[in-house]
Parts: sequence; C-alpha cells; structure tokens
Amino acid sequence: MSAVEVYDPAMCCSTGVCGPSVDPALTQFAADIEWLGTAGVEVNRFGLSTDPGKFVADSQVNSLLKEKGDDALPAVLVDGVVRCSGRYPTRVELAEWTGAPTERPGLMMIQDSGADGGCCGPEGC
Repeated sequence: MSAVEVYDPAMCCSTGVCGPSVDPALTQFAADIEWLGTAGVEVNRFGLSTDPGKFVADSQVNSLLKEKGDDALPAVLVDGVVRCSGRYPTRVELAEWTGAPTERPGLMMIQDSGADGGCCGPEGC
C-alpha cells in the first residue's frame, strides 16, 4: 500500500477547528487523511512549526520552499513523489494516487429497473 507524507504550513494544529474561525478545507482534509488511514494507507503529517527538520531533510520539499516560499505549502508526497503543492488535494485525488478504494462497502447500489418499471420496478412501489 502507498505512503503519504503531508507537509503543513505553520499552524497551531492540523484539524482546522482551533482559532477564531474554522477552516472548512482543513477540516475536510483532516477527515480525508483519517479515511486514508482506515483504507490501509500509511500517512505521516509534519508541521512547519513542530517538525522543521523534516522540511529540511526532504530535498523535494526543501526545493519547493526555496522556489515558492510559503506558497509551496501544504505539500503532499505519495510514495516519495510530490503530487500536490500549495493546496490540499481532494479525496478523489488521494484515492487515485494511492489506489485506495472510494466505494463505500455496505451501501446498497441503486439499480436501473428499466424504462417500463420507473423507479419502483415493474410491480410498483
């Protein structure tokens, strides 16, 4: 299974629910990262204010910071390759990059009953 590394900009926490206002993009990303973990993907998250050494140690992230400054963050690497910089990826992008399944097991799929049956099938609702 894939491994994802997230290099976050300096912030007080990675949830997006602290401070005077909630950042909906950050809260969505936190949920997406948790989902990736449940799908078996290894996820490591580093903060610029808490793990500055990780930003220096990774040559790709270090180069991004030299080229773009703070605009390079967040940066997301999948299996050691930079996949996203300057924004958080969507769940669909994360699924594509890691091979994590996006379907929801346990949810029934709606089947087309055909033109004659309408939404309830040939015998009615």
